[in-house]
Amino acid sequence: MIARRRQVALALTALLVAGAACQADRQEQAGGPAPSESGSSRGFTLVASGDVLPHSNIIERARFDAGGSGYDFAPMLAGIRPVVSGADLALCHMETVYGADGDYTGYPLFKSPPEVARGLVDTGYDGCSTASNHTLDDGAAGIGRTLDAFDRAGLRHAGSARTEAEARTPTVLRAGGASVAHLAYTYGTNGIPVPEDRPWAVNLIDEDRILADARAARQAGADVVVVSLHWGTEWQDAPDRQQLTLARTLTASRTGGRPDIDLILGTHAHVPQAYEKVNGTWVVYGMGDQIAGSMVNHSGARDPRGNQSTVARFTFAPPAKPGGRWKVTRAEFVPQWFDVDAGRVVNLNEALARGADVRAVRDRIRETTLSRGAAADGLVMGR
Repeated sequence: MIARRRQVALALTALLVAGAACQADRQEQAGGPAPSESGSSRGFTLVASGDVLPHSNIIERARFDAGGSGYDFAPMLAGIRPVVSGADLALCHMETVYGADGDYTGYPLFKSPPEVARGLVDTGYDGCSTASNHTLDDGAAGIGRTLDAFDRAGLRHAGSARTEAEARTPTVLRAGGASVAHLAYTYGTNGIPVPEDRPWAVNLIDEDRILADARAARQAGADVVVVSLHWGTEWQDAPDRQQLTLARTLTASRTGGRPDIDLILGTHAHVPQAYEKVNGTWVVYGMGDQIAGSMVNHSGARDPRGNQSTVARFTFAPPAKPGGRWKVTRAEFVPQWFDVDAGRVVNLNEALARGADVRAVRDRIRETTLSRGAAADGLVMGR
């Protein structure tokens, strides 16, 4: 089975490598790309993507890509690397925790190889949200192994913690001339109780807590506050009532006339969901699964939507006056698909430009992403 898949993967990779080689000459689907301004006070680009969810066959693929010894997740992500590495700041969502010494499992209690972190760094990611319904799949030990692996790889993390002090310290990253705080929360942990002696181990969604953390990050010097939320109803294309209500409340909150939160990034639903500008702030209700095995929905049917997703890309410009809001001047989404047979993430617009028959899935993702009127607020599809 792996040998057959490898033939498909090699053919697909040839398309993607050709796209990466001409990255400098790319043009956006709807206009030219915003230039990277890393190190400049003129602004920065932020890229974010959906759930990394290594099922057993994903782990098997990574072992094959490593030549049978160890695990290599970078080849899976090679197709989206130009988009990710081209940003000033790139954030992912690590849904699972890590195991050790070959004790790796898929659904329902995930323990992924720690080499995932290295693959994410090699792709260009700077940090990940780690608060999800699977954060407690292996208790405190799983959180510890995961964050230890992140630290070794040089990958920042937000949403889970090994100590109370770590939980209370906001994750702050540099992007261009800005300090960006990354906060992350989950709706729950699949019924696994948060340890009584470690109530800070994973951040749970609580409106007051989120706003208090956002204000504290701002007071500590954050120019931009980004909140990752693991929320929503699985397999539902449309955001649910909780998402809509919480998005309105969080984006309406202001201190001194300035919004407390500058961007909301959603994960969990397994399917792409809409982007929407709410109270002047961009909300991505759900980016979908960036990496996942063959997905089965609640009806027990194989559902290809579980391997469809978007990459969000926002360009921020500094305020006209000190202390003002860094504004999004360009909002984009890049449609992507995880080819389970090939074991590769596919940038659908790149693949389409090179003759792959992916127009139908690309158009379905675009329709869903724009379903709440984001095009009227300037959201465009990028490459």
